[in-house]
Amino acid sequence: MMRKIAALPSGRLGKWVVIALWAALLVPALMLAGKLGDVEENDNSAWLPGNAESTAVVERAEKFMNADTIPAVVIYDRSAGVTDADMAKAKADAEAFKGIQNIVGPAQGPVKSDDGKAIQTVVQVKKDQSGWEGIGTVVDAMTEVGKKNADGLGFHVAGPSGYAADSIKAFSGGGALTTITALVVVAILLLTYRSPLLPLLPLLTVGVALVTSEAVIYVLAKNAGLVVNKQTSFILTVLVFGAATDYALLLISRYREELLRHEDRHDAMAEALYRSSPAIIASAATVAVSLMLLMLATLNSTQGLGPACAVGVLVGLLAMVTLMPALLVACGRWIFWPVKPVHGAPATAESGIWAKVGTAVSGRPRLVWIGTALALAVMALGVLGLKADGLANKDQFTNTPQMAVGEQIRSEHFPAGSGDPLFVVSKADRGVQVRSALLTVPGIAEVTAPTAKDGEAVMLAELDHDPSGTAAMETVKKARDAVHAVEGADAQVGGSSAVMLDTQTAAARDSKVIIPIVLVVVLLILMVLLRSVVAPVLLMATVVLSFGAAIGVSSLVFNHVFGFAGAEASFPLLTFVFLVALGIDYNIFLVTRVREVSMEHGTRRGALLGLSTTGGVITSAGLVLAGTFAAMASLPLVFAAELGFAVAFGVLLDTMIVRSVLVTALTLDVGRWMWWPSKLFLREDDPEPRVETPDLEPALGGK
Repeated sequence: MMRKIAALPSGRLGKWVVIALWAALLVPALMLAGKLGDVEENDNSAWLPGNAESTAVVERAEKFMNADTIPAVVIYDRSAGVTDADMAKAKADAEAFKGIQNIVGPAQGPVKSDDGKAIQTVVQVKKDQSGWEGIGTVVDAMTEVGKKNADGLGFHVAGPSGYAADSIKAFSGGGALTTITALVVVAILLLTYRSPLLPLLPLLTVGVALVTSEAVIYVLAKNAGLVVNKQTSFILTVLVFGAATDYALLLISRYREELLRHEDRHDAMAEALYRSSPAIIASAATVAVSLMLLMLATLNSTQGLGPACAVGVLVGLLAMVTLMPALLVACGRWIFWPVKPVHGAPATAESGIWAKVGTAVSGRPRLVWIGTALALAVMALGVLGLKADGLANKDQFTNTPQMAVGEQIRSEHFPAGSGDPLFVVSKADRGVQVRSALLTVPGIAEVTAPTAKDGEAVMLAELDHDPSGTAAMETVKKARDAVHAVEGADAQVGGSSAVMLDTQTAAARDSKVIIPIVLVVVLLILMVLLRSVVAPVLLMATVVLSFGAAIGVSSLVFNHVFGFAGAEASFPLLTFVFLVALGIDYNIFLVTRVREVSMEHGTRRGALLGLSTTGGVITSAGLVLAGTFAAMASLPLVFAAELGFAVAFGVLLDTMIVRSVLVTALTLDVGRWMWWPSKLFLREDDPEPRVETPDLEPALGGK
């Protein structure tokens, strides 16, 4: 039955049916994928769970103000001191801003700084259905007004609106990210297969998978409440390109092998798909299940990222086991030009560098795995320096956008928290007591008098610190403690600083809950796949150790090489899920081959044969995945650079060291106990394992 199913995409008629079905699907998919940006939610408050305190404040404060507005802090500066003409321009600009669509309410200011070198005006920007894109349009219009006839007067839009506008500009590099990712994939495929034509098929198939994934995600976001944002979009692009190309590498490798044995390319593909699909499906299923577990998160952005990326992986899998085989068979052997596989040519295993590595490891495997594990543990010590407690808005970018310049100028000439206060709501009859409690909180500069309506009161509390910085987060905690202590007030603290604090709190909770669950679930999947207890436990231990080493080294690089101020609170969880799920992939590719060879040759010899035959293709797969994640550095965002570096480094570490050295050494040392309690455990090992050219029948082949 499985052979018949595997033969369907590569049949003489079946291949054309498959290609036609995907072509028909692509038409509506292109239209729906183009609408994905329409359903994105990029503001922090949309990422929070409904029970967050800052979310509740937005709902309670709606009767006092438009809940969909965020402040734009306009900063003018002149190093020699602002003039009367500068003040006149700032006043004229404030009037002109009122004519810009989505600017609401009266402007606050302009106000000259105490040192006379800067002017500040605060206006409120309404967030309409276009989200951050609309805010960016408003800020662009304000900038056009502010820079007109400036006569050397500096102009910057800071605050939350300035951050939103610069973030949209940063995310607009998504097209460049896709191009760079595609070029990375093509370059590695060219080096792997030395064919100018073959890389076109995986690239085409990945493109179809990406568009189809985006269409499915749009439908889920539109109709099922899935929360997606720009972050989801660029991670999806990288993951689909990396994971789907890995599956293509494994399939092409096996197909090339079978072309040497079968004269008919249709038979060769049917056998290749039958042999390689179990490991490919197991790999994709492990990644998809791990990502789906992110739905347990309370942070909506993380909760939505999981199923969105799982859709990408599963669609990529479907494309690679249906469309890719059909395209390869339709093209024929010439697609491998200039080195076409010839029927009847001898089949050889990967017996180069990976065979030599296996031979070196087999000399003293226990010493090798202990030494490697200790080295990884030392690398993991760097995690102690990881500062994953959030980033201020001005620290979110790898470059210096106009918002960051404006924030710096504002902090030099005005109170750091001006223009972006905390919103505090309470029962109207306890408003005065709540205000008094707020005034006792260190870090709060001033509090407005309570405004009462319908039994509720609202007041604004200005901070002494940057509203997006860690000091402001601590002030929010103290302010909440103070107002919660006012009996009968039912007081709550919101505002952009509170939103950031609630986001970090939710992200920290999600890490503590989801990481252990992912470990248990992936362990159970491995136990079912390998029919063993010992091997899955050892494999999970190596992946966790690899993750720790990757995070440790990344932390040192972030702090001392890149000079980043820190990392987002969600960084550890996302890095963990990607590295564990993808790291297990390569162990699945290797150990399924080792297990199958071990059934005939014994575990120790199977370990060496498995390494020598899978080394080339898995290394190529690791390079593809690392390269695609590294491409994230093309976005001028600290989060993208950090996640891209950590995953790329972790994948390379896992591919080059953990899989080839640590797992191989462990397998050689543990021997047949790897398969306990399965029947394979009962097979005696050969006393002296030797590397030979094996009969290439197992599930994964070399090139």
